[in-house]
Amino acid sequence: MLKLHGTLPVLKSTTGGSYLVTVTRNAFLAASSRSTRALLIEANQNPNGYKAVLARQNSIDVGKCQGDVFQISADYNYLDEGDILRLDSASGAMRCLYRRSARSNSILLTEQCNHYCLMCSQPPKTPDDSWLLREAFELITVIPTDTNELILTGGEPTLYGLRLVELLNHTKRCLPNTAIHLLSNGRAFKDFTFAKLYAAVEHPDLMIGIPVYADDPATHDYVVQSRGAFDDTIRGILNLKRLHQRVEVRLVIHKQTVSRLRQTCEFLARNLLFVDHVALMGLEITGFTRPNLELLWIDPYEYKDTLSEAVAILNSYGLPASVYNHQLCTVNPDVLPNYRKSISDWKTEYLDECTACTRRDDCGGLFSSGKAYRHSDHIKAFL
Repeated sequence: MLKLHGTLPVLKSTTGGSYLVTVTRNAFLAASSRSTRALLIEANQNPNGYKAVLARQNSIDVGKCQGDVFQISADYNYLDEGDILRLDSASGAMRCLYRRSARSNSILLTEQCNHYCLMCSQPPKTPDDSWLLREAFELITVIPTDTNELILTGGEPTLYGLRLVELLNHTKRCLPNTAIHLLSNGRAFKDFTFAKLYAAVEHPDLMIGIPVYADDPATHDYVVQSRGAFDDTIRGILNLKRLHQRVEVRLVIHKQTVSRLRQTCEFLARNLLFVDHVALMGLEITGFTRPNLELLWIDPYEYKDTLSEAVAILNSYGLPASVYNHQLCTVNPDVLPNYRKSISDWKTEYLDECTACTRRDDCGGLFSSGKAYRHSDHIKAFL
């Protein structure tokens, strides 16, 4: 698991503040470009004019540096050209907000939410964190225009209301060729006026991912710990599709949802056949999942036949479907056409048993949290 945030030793502080900066290895950038860059150096080079210097060794002559100087350890060996960081030269805090080499990057917009999902991987918090939205505006301005995909997530981003719409417009202007995947519980779109404002963005490649955890309102509401959530969510999806917006339905499989997985897929196929994609997702052992583990955990191997039936239902109706967050050795072969390597590369790990597996390159692996806390007892190498 990559370490995306931490505290760096500050060897020199000239700004005493927090700022975004783009990593470069090029010590010979034009002077006009250096004020927004952090120079990553292995040994003494000319660091003059750079906003910050990221030094791997103590041998750097700090006195020659005009900007802030941070010392980085081997934990950050992944940093490379084009990555975007938030640095604070007062505290030494560092957060990697964008990785140029990643398959996709996520931008956290808020930790506030109007749900309290049993398996929430980002447990909701109440303090005002609107600074995250302000940071998102700034970050999107400097992300490279050839970026393939961005995920906007929370918390619940629609709690920002019109400010979220402004962010989507901003994203469309700055990154017109980047696919945007917005994660939301969908309830705000029961308000058709808000749904129309969202649709009016007319982003060329925007999809919203909305969870539907059961065909039974009581089960869905129990999972998200909010009464009336199912009805609001379905109304939101209907409004979005009425406005020709792309919608993905997401379903996390665990002990509370697996018993009605087939019925839920039937419900989706019969009532929401017009959605654009269905994602059947394995459980991530983090956030609220850990204290609720006994309530949620079921070995994926135990429900592999149910998963096959669910996928077959969606396929038979022509509804695009994918299986995320599972290991190849825990699913049946008939699921493979729908199987995807989906776990973010920075938190993907494998067990020792996977070392000799001939299909490891095709397998999505495990969440690092799953490796540490709970994973299938049936993981084995294909030889």
